[in-house]
Amino acid sequence: MEQRRGVRLLEADPGLASEIASPERERATLALVAAAESLERGAWDQTTNAFKPTEGALGVLLVEGLMLREVRIAQSHCAELVGKGDVLRPWKHIGSGAPVPSEVRWTVLERSTIAYLDGRFVELAAHWPAVIAALAVRAVERAQSLTVAFAIACMTGLNTRMLALLWTLADRWGRVGSDGVHLELPLTHQILARMSGATRPSVSTALKELERDGQISRNANRGYVLHGDPPEELTRGSAG
Repeated sequence: MEQRRGVRLLEADPGLASEIASPERERATLALVAAAESLERGAWDQTTNAFKPTEGALGVLLVEGLMLREVRIAQSHCAELVGKGDVLRPWKHIGSGAPVPSEVRWTVLERSTIAYLDGRFVELAAHWPAVIAALAVRAVERAQSLTVAFAIACMTGLNTRMLALLWTLADRWGRVGSDGVHLELPLTHQILARMSGATRPSVSTALKELERDGQISRNANRGYVLHGDPPEELTRGSAG
């Protein structure tokens, strides 16, 4: 069930106020309250949502949780993980009127909370331009992450591609432990396949080979542990 409430956005996401000095930050925190909604795990149909985009709406901020955005073109699929701090516009999809149409499907992988940056919120936030700028930076960072994901999907050699994907995910969601970097995300082989431009059986084979070679292992929570450092072939030439 979806639960609606209000959330003080700068309390839920303090990074948005990092450029605002006190006591102005306190005033902004009290003023910038956004309508929020809790989403349970499973498919999410944003078209049936009671919140509708208003004039001047900026989008949606994922306050907590993890979601999967899948795009389908003909029989091909790709997928993107979105998490805390990402700015989305789930009601806006360019594929419906494009020469090559596409479909989008959203899945809530972990219980999530989204805050609506509607026209009223944007009007209030205009008093603190640093907040608008921080949200714009989040959108740019997501676009840059998508470019990295596209580059990974184009890499030759599925084992190398899977390692690049896992290390990239670990850079954001990983936790360093004594035995390696723990990546505890609900990533099925099907999800990894759609994120890497591969098939599920080939991903399963690649992961087994990476485990056999000692580059990854599974932990008690059925997540992945990445051992050592990223392979040289993934870091060579990165400075350019």
